[in-house]
Parts: sequence; structure tokens; C-alpha cells
Amino acid sequence: MARYPFDYEPKRPFIQQAGEWIGDVFYDVLPEAGFEVRDEQIYMAYQLERAYMDKKTMFAEAGVGTGKTLVYLLYALLYARHTGKPAVIACADESLIEQLVKPEGDIAKLKKHLNLDIDVRLGKSPDQYLCLRKLDDAGTAALEEDGIRFREIYEELPEFVRKPAPMQSFHAYGDRKQYPDLNDEQWSRVSWDVFQDCFVCDRRHRCGQTLSRDYFRKAAEIIVCSHDYYMEHVWTYESRKREGQLALLPEHSSVVFDEGHLVETAAMKALSYKLKHDVFEGMITRLLEGEVRETLAVLIDEVIDQSYLLFEVLAAQSRPIAGSDRNQIDLNPRLLQEVKRFRGLLDAIEEELVFEGEMYTLNEYQLRIVEEHIEMMQKALALFDNPDTLICWSSGTGSGLTLSIMPRTVKEMLRERVFASRMPIVFSSATLSVGGSFSFIADSLGVEDYLSFSVPSPYDYVEHMEALAPVWKEQASFDEKLGAAARLLRRTEGRALILFSSREELGRFKSAVNVHPDYSGLEFLFEGDAEISHLISRFQQEEQTVLCAVSLWEGLDVPGPSLSNVIVWSLPYPPQDPVFMVKRKEAAAPFEEVDLPYMLLRLRQGMGRLIRSRSDKGIFAVLSNELHIRPQVREHIDAVLPEGVSFREPDLS
Repeated sequence: MARYPFDYEPKRPFIQQAGEWIGDVFYDVLPEAGFEVRDEQIYMAYQLERAYMDKKTMFAEAGVGTGKTLVYLLYALLYARHTGKPAVIACADESLIEQLVKPEGDIAKLKKHLNLDIDVRLGKSPDQYLCLRKLDDAGTAALEEDGIRFREIYEELPEFVRKPAPMQSFHAYGDRKQYPDLNDEQWSRVSWDVFQDCFVCDRRHRCGQTLSRDYFRKAAEIIVCSHDYYMEHVWTYESRKREGQLALLPEHSSVVFDEGHLVETAAMKALSYKLKHDVFEGMITRLLEGEVRETLAVLIDEVIDQSYLLFEVLAAQSRPIAGSDRNQIDLNPRLLQEVKRFRGLLDAIEEELVFEGEMYTLNEYQLRIVEEHIEMMQKALALFDNPDTLICWSSGTGSGLTLSIMPRTVKEMLRERVFASRMPIVFSSATLSVGGSFSFIADSLGVEDYLSFSVPSPYDYVEHMEALAPVWKEQASFDEKLGAAARLLRRTEGRALILFSSREELGRFKSAVNVHPDYSGLEFLFEGDAEISHLISRFQQEEQTVLCAVSLWEGLDVPGPSLSNVIVWSLPYPPQDPVFMVKRKEAAAPFEEVDLPYMLLRLRQGMGRLIRSRSDKGIFAVLSNELHIRPQVREHIDAVLPEGVSFREPDLS
């Protein structure tokens, strides 16, 4: 097959020729296949040509229905073929990855209608794979009703995993999607987590995660991964090189961040470091398995005792945060002193390991891994020297208490490790600007030199969307909302997406509808009860179901009558957790600079789930009393409604 789908002229700029062919695709080829010509899509194509021509960062804000995915896929594919390096499409989460690569998705459309043979491979995050060691533990310790299922999972593993025989042939396995019936809690008992030390696992060469990674590293054209995974690649690139490991992703030609307004969150998550006493003790005591000098052995005992003391003090200084599973930490002098002592002992151990390495009494590989762990810990703990640069919190209790540490800002690292590279970087979303400006997202990411454009949705929202802001007699109490939601669901006979701002809200609603008479006869699907793409598929196929979710404000693409009603349970303000507490503290006007922009971006995304094709019609309802008692908030929300659409205020009590 030809390298390019057009006759390439070496004497002319490649991107210019690619842009001409892409223009023909949208003007002629796809319309002949039944697609409509969209001026917004063609405009976006010409704008992206600039980003790829100049190798610059671009914020590409395109409304629902503009066909932005097809545009960036074509540029990414052609540029990958031209450079000989794959393009990376980074999606906000795993459900968005599935939306992109599903049989009826945009990649499949390009293959079919343009007769393109595209090498697309998925790079899923580690927590989307089985951990063989945790599966063993779950099968041994699980309650009987779960234990049976975990034993079934073990028996279904490829033979080369269960029997210590040479691998004659193997295939990728252990993907979360292969176990759709496991709920989130069950999956967490058998999936990889950050406390699994894969470097020293004796099963790492038979692990489904490892085999899948080897596969997608060889991609020639497109790798689809999550924001989290891409940022993990960025932050671990240098350390993996030092360890003699391959980078998580191969060298690539361009990056597209789909739902790009969520990249900062992923970057902060990837830069966070988690420390748990039991895990640290298990790691550091590996050094005692070889012949070590007495001075090192004494230091190891001392640092274990100090770690235990540090976590005792940490537990005493942790306070629960309402509505969050994270605890706020009081960084008082005692805690900072114990951190300093712990770091001092780690420094001493690092010095001793230099001597041990020269004596060759320790296993070289084990020594290198322990040194790398200590180095990462030291980088994280060094932030305590200047608490103003630090965000930290604790979670769990007792032996499961975990300390999480991250820097307050990721601007500098993103600027150095991502945006300094000379390659096209595209942020694509329907919601990147606030009040017509891209400065909010650009400042948060540290992007100083960028291109941008914004095009509206081509859909007729005035005719197709009914926007509701119900009035309340009891200030939108939970029972009032429950009754209003039931009436809205009856209007569309299910066929609804209910969006919640927290898992606590979702859990309370789930408990209530199971016993509330107004909800009898309705079938609900709840995020967390099964693998998310499986739930989405059921929601689309079983037309009268109701999907209740916390994470589907972005990316859910369900055209047709299955989604005829979007109900926003409460305005999606950022959570009350340490990350946003710090953002608010640093802002001159916390509500206007942090809470309001975040809420408006997310609300626009939730609204975008409703109308996914020209024939779609439905209800968009916001169950919040703020629209009636806070004129400033109402003014901003009214401004993000599609042009010509305004809220009706029915009494649904």
C-alpha cells in the first residue's frame, strides 16, 4: 500500500499537500459516502495545518458535532507516516479511549470510507490490567462469593501464565475490559496499583501489562492512551533510562490531547508520589538479603523505626475532609521535624550503598531498584523543606495509611519536558476557553506561545434542546430533587444520563431509588458496578435505561433516543480536597478564579452529552437552587447555554 493517500511531490511542503488532500476529503470524498459538508470541520482542518506546519501548540476548541476527531486523526496519521514516528492520541480516561476505537467509532470510519489501513494500538494505564500477585492474594483471602469468581479468573488465564513452562506463543490478556462484571471494588483487589513493585516481580515477563506494552511500543502510526499514561511517560522517562528500562511510550511525532482541558489534573496526578510504611519496610529490607556491613544493617533498622514514627505522627495530624476520601494534614513543626529525620537516614543509607556497590556484595539489579526508590522518595520529601511548594494529603487508616505528595504547580515541568519539544501538540475539546479567552488553561499549563481558534457547534439547539431550571419550595432538598428527577425520567421513559459531582452524591441517590416508589419500573446503571465501557454499551443498546455517573461529564457519545435527557444533580464545582484548597488559597478571588471557571467548563461538557447528531432532541435539566438565589452564578450559566436557548423554570414538586 502507498505511504500516502495522495501523490506526494518532494519539492513541495508535505503539510501543505496533506492539507489539500484533507480538504478534498471533507469537501468531496466523505460527502459522497453520505457525510455532510461541515464548514466548521473544514475551518478546523485549515487551522490545524498551521500547527503541524509550524510545529506549535494549538488550543482547538470546536463545538459538539464539528467532527473534530476526524480532523486531528487525519493530520496525526499523515504526519506519523511522513516522520516515520507514531502519533499519540491521549484521551482523558479509559472510557474515552473505548469511544474512539469502538467498531463504529471515528477510526473505523476512516478505515472504511477512505480505504486506509491504519496501525492503531492501545496503551492503557497500568491499573487497567490484572496483577498476578494480587490475583493470588485475592483468591486466597477473598470471601467465598468473590473467591469463586477470582478462581475462575485464574483458570481463564493463558496456559503460559499458570504453568512454568517455556512460552511457545502468547497473546495480550488481563485487560479490565475482559472482566466487565467485576465492580470497581472487586477489580481493585486484583488490579495493578502504585504499590506493586514490578521491577522485581518474578512474573513480569508473563504479565499481561508487560506483553501489551511490548505490543503498542511497536506501533507504526497511532497509539491511543490516557492523559494519565502520557504524563506518567513524561515524568518517568529519565528514571527508566537510568534503570536500563524502555520508556513507556516510543519516540513520537505529535500529540493530541483530546478533552485537553483535563491535562493539568493528569499531570499533577502523575507527579504525585505515594508512601506507605509497610511498602517502604518491604522494599528497604531487601538489602538485608545479601551480605551487608553492620553499619548499613543498623541504618536500615533505624530508618524503619523512623518510618513507623513518622506515620504515627502523620495519623495524629490528619483531619478528614467532608465529602472527600482524603485527609488534610497539619504541617506542624513536629511532623516537619520527623520528615527531616527520615530524610537524613535515607541520605546516610544512600552513602552506604555507594560502598556496598563497590564491594559487589549485593545483587546489582536489586541494589539499582532500591536506589531508584530512595531517589524518588527524596525528591518528593524534599518538597517539605518549603511547604509553600507542596500539596499533600493522607488517605486510609492504620497500616493502610498512605501519604500522597505532589508539587503545587506543574507548569515548569510541563514547559520543560512537553512544550519545549519541537513537535505539534494539539489540545482538542468543546470547552477550552472561559469567556472567550484561552488564558485560563494556558496559564495553568505554562504554555506561553500557542495558536488557538474556536468554532461553534453546527446544531440547532433552539429547536432541539429544552433547558430546565426547576423552582424549589425547600431550597432543592434531597427529597425535592429526588421527586423532580423522577418526573423528568418519566417524561422520557428513562433514556437519561444523570451526572453527579461526587461519588457520595451518586451513592446516596443509588440507595434512595432502590426503595422510592416513583422509581419503580425504571432500570438503572451505576458507575462502579461494572467496567465503564460495558455500562455505556448497555446504556446505548437498552434504550430505556438510566445511566448514573460521576466521570462521564466528558466524552460520552451516545447519539439517538437512548440519551434524550441529561440531568445535572448539582453544579459541578471542584471538590473540597487539598489540591483545590491550595488553588483557592493562592487565588486573589478564589470563587471567580478557581471554582467558577472549573464549574462552567464541566457544565458545558455535561450539556454536550445531550445533542450528538442533527436529529437528537432532549431535555437538559440543572437541579440546583443556586440558579435562583445567586444572580452572579445564574448570569454565567446563562452565558454558556447555546445561543438562543434559555432556561424554563417549571415547578416539578
